[in-house]
Amino acid sequence: MDQDDRRLLPSITMLQCFEAAARYGSASLAGERIGLTQSAVSRHIASLETWLGKPLFDRVGRRIVLNEQGRLYLDRIARPLSEIRAATRDMLGHGSGRVVNLATLPTFGMRWIAPRLPGLLMHDPDLVVNIAARIDIFNFADEAFDAAIHVGPPDWPDVEHDLLFRERVIPVLSPALAQSAGVKTAEDFLRVPLLEQSARRDAWQKWFALSDVACPADRAVSVMGHFSMLAQAACAGAGAALLPSFLIQPELQSGALVAPVERALAEDRNYYLVYPKAKLQMPHFAQLRDWLLEEAAKEISAEYG
Repeated sequence: MDQDDRRLLPSITMLQCFEAAARYGSASLAGERIGLTQSAVSRHIASLETWLGKPLFDRVGRRIVLNEQGRLYLDRIARPLSEIRAATRDMLGHGSGRVVNLATLPTFGMRWIAPRLPGLLMHDPDLVVNIAARIDIFNFADEAFDAAIHVGPPDWPDVEHDLLFRERVIPVLSPALAQSAGVKTAEDFLRVPLLEQSARRDAWQKWFALSDVACPADRAVSVMGHFSMLAQAACAGAGAALLPSFLIQPELQSGALVAPVERALAEDRNYYLVYPKAKLQMPHFAQLRDWLLEEAAKEISAEYG
């Protein structure tokens, strides 16, 4: 029978090298990604082509480009390879305990997830949650993650999207600056330096418009690239900043930052838990998912009262 014919089963290493080279368009990059030398990847691809009796790539200088036969073959083997990886990773996970690997934006992981983890682990001390910082969209079939926190539209391909909450930013500043400048109303914020994150260059204009305050279009605003820099500058009294309310609870509770005007701007940034649908069959992952959704619901309840 065909299913027992060894000639129809090239080695996994051959297939992995072919698939990686096809994705990256380079044997060198493929080798870096899968932990082999460029020459080893090239040899395995050549062996696969010999096995099949057909070339799979066209060689253009130092580049390799999938030809029509290569594209047809990739279309047939990519998903089975992905499923083999996922099944093996899940089996390894079951064998090593109740482990969940979560990828998240650094700030979200540090400021929202990490402070809440003790509550989850007290409820189930056998659960192990590994958290790693990632800022890019990746293919779950190629990574050792069970889930990720995604910020933006629900556009992560081939995964489930569970909405956690929508981001709302509020104007905050140090209590010393608020007192010295007499900041009590929305219009009063025009009397202090304004700080803005580079990803939200029009946030202050939107907030003033929401507050029915005319803000000059050329109003000077200091721009910073990262949330942590912006929050630290605001705490130090460098100016007022629009910051996500759920990420600055420690500063608000300690008094390092104050929000004299309780008017939040809803941003077009949603926070999602994303994961391959098959992960729901893993009880320990389902538990983490339920916990994250519960914590997010508490956040929404506290935000809106």
